[in-house]
Amino acid sequence: MTVQKKEIKPYKVLKSIFLLLFLGLFTVAVTPAANAASSKKINTRVQESLASFREDDRGANEILSKAKGVLVFPHVYQAGIGLGGKYGEGALLVHGKTVNYYRLIAGSFGWQLGGQRKSVILAFMNEDVFNKFKNSEGWQVGVDAAATVVTVGKEGSINTQNLNAPVLAFIVDQKGLMYNLSLEGTKITKIKK
Repeated sequence: MTVQKKEIKPYKVLKSIFLLLFLGLFTVAVTPAANAASSKKINTRVQESLASFREDDRGANEILSKAKGVLVFPHVYQAGIGLGGKYGEGALLVHGKTVNYYRLIAGSFGWQLGGQRKSVILAFMNEDVFNKFKNSEGWQVGVDAAATVVTVGKEGSINTQNLNAPVLAFIVDQKGLMYNLSLEGTKITKIKK
């Protein structure tokens, strides 16, 4: 009986190493979120995120008061090595009261390395779009409705150029409102708490 040796191809080894590194980094970044925060913890974090958003960004109060509903993901974890992913849990507020809980998940491909945590706030400005969101079990940004990412304008105020969009998105890190980021393809699913 003859045993044949398989030739190991370098690209397969690199592909395996890359996949293991990605999974390890993503697991480390997402593990705190995967512990499924309690509803009380989510509500506390949501209120802290909104308070910080109102304090740091002029115009936030006006937008939040006009919104039909506000979906807040206080801790969205993002990690990637070539392939990336985002995960977070949050709450939907109507008139300042929590009405449901949601999970945010997204994947991406392209040049990326590292991990970070940020907050995502979606303000539903259009009643029809908001009702469609509330009545769905799963909702995808860019498919079910576009979300316009709002940026910081002059002197730290919110850029009011696109404030007539049906869904306004605010992405905030420790330094404040971020820009040049996309939520396209982000899947938002209702969860029970």
